Amino acid sequence: MPTQPQNGLIYRFGEYELDTRLHELRRAGHATRIEPQVFSVLAFLFAARDRVVLKDELLDGVWGHRYVAPTTLNSRIKAARQAVGDDGTAQGVIRTVHGIGFRIVADVAEHDGERSCATAECCLGPEPAPPAARPLEQHIRFCTADDGVQLAYATSGTGPPLVKPANWLTHLDYDWESPVWRHWLQALSTGHTLVRYDERGCGLSDRDAEDLSFDAWVRDLETVVDAAGLDRFPIFALSQGCAVAIAYAVRHPERVSRLVLYGGYSRGVMKRARTPEQVEEVTMVMQGIPLGWGYDNPAFRAFFAARFLPEGTAEQTKWFCDLQRITTTPATGARLLSTAATIDVTALAQLVRAPTLVLHATGDAVAAFNEGRRLAALIPGARFVPLESRNHVLLEHEPAWARFTDEVRRFLAEDADPVVPASRVTSESPVSSLLPPPPPRSAPRSRSRSR
Repeated sequence: MPTQPQNGLIYRFGEYELDTRLHELRRAGHATRIEPQVFSVLAFLFAARDRVVLKDELLDGVWGHRYVAPTTLNSRIKAARQAVGDDGTAQGVIRTVHGIGFRIVADVAEHDGERSCATAECCLGPEPAPPAARPLEQHIRFCTADDGVQLAYATSGTGPPLVKPANWLTHLDYDWESPVWRHWLQALSTGHTLVRYDERGCGLSDRDAEDLSFDAWVRDLETVVDAAGLDRFPIFALSQGCAVAIAYAVRHPERVSRLVLYGGYSRGVMKRARTPEQVEEVTMVMQGIPLGWGYDNPAFRAFFAARFLPEGTAEQTKWFCDLQRITTTPATGARLLSTAATIDVTALAQLVRAPTLVLHATGDAVAAFNEGRRLAALIPGARFVPLESRNHVLLEHEPAWARFTDEVRRFLAEDADPVVPASRVTSESPVSSLLPPPPPRSAPRSRSRSR
């Protein structure tokens, strides 16, 4: 039976040790009886403890190409939890990432299993190896929009708040472990408390929301910042989230201290299409999503991955393809893309009064570079930074990522400029039809709950 290759390491967590050299689980120095498959499951999960292990990956790693019923995997996970003093409710060692897989969340220290160890006290003596540094954590909560839709939002890091509006296709849990988004979330959580959320229809937010309009997106941002108890804060927005950030900043100039807009646009693809051929291309893509995703066509999902990550590795491309499948249904994905395609905040962008930094990749195939330049030109006083990259989602090891993080860090560290007085958009305003009516301010909701 194929199993995770034995690496000779001993993983220590709490009073337990998982010895992959001796194929032994010990508690307080005493061996604990454990079935071989259960041990293999534990060994596989601990070897990959820095990320989420997909269910299919775990099945392949432990059982190879043999068919295994879902009940078998569930029973082995249950037995593994029992063996290490965990359970399905507490999940202090093995955490279930619903719909995706499993992750080790205990504090783990490892040492070389080849080290001579004559007694159990040697491994559990007064001078143990220092524990591994605790990874950055996120805390997921829920709030309810004005139409009853439940929105999942997460906070991570420490320091002053930084709010990120949702972009197309997110999943708070999956993105947290993703090689596509992990470095983004870590960077944005450094020196700030990052607040982000899954847009309605996606991820951990309600999947069956009826209203997927742009107005609903703006109201959802209002709901999340109120639930988080925020008063004044900078916003970092990406892609379609830039238009949401602009609309919110115009409605609430007193609450937005700064805007950072990356890979954004003022007009969706249908609004900027100028020829029948361009309109036909956009229509074909949106109509093809339910068909391509509905039949679980990996080639169709790979088409989107290639546009977002043309220079991505095989692992990054696979994660992005899996995100499309995991985070929402094909029909909802098409509806969300249709809403983004008809965005037009051209008039609103000219009313922004917060200091603004606009960054855009020169070879971006999702939002053309000219759209980034146009957006910066529309916003009074906006600073524009071109980034040499072909990726819509910047990758960790490309030079553009280093410049991006440096520019954003310096911009957010600057003393907040005073907001230029600007009248709130009223019913007499020529752009009032672009904004949903502002709901009354409410105290942060106390019904939020943690995961």
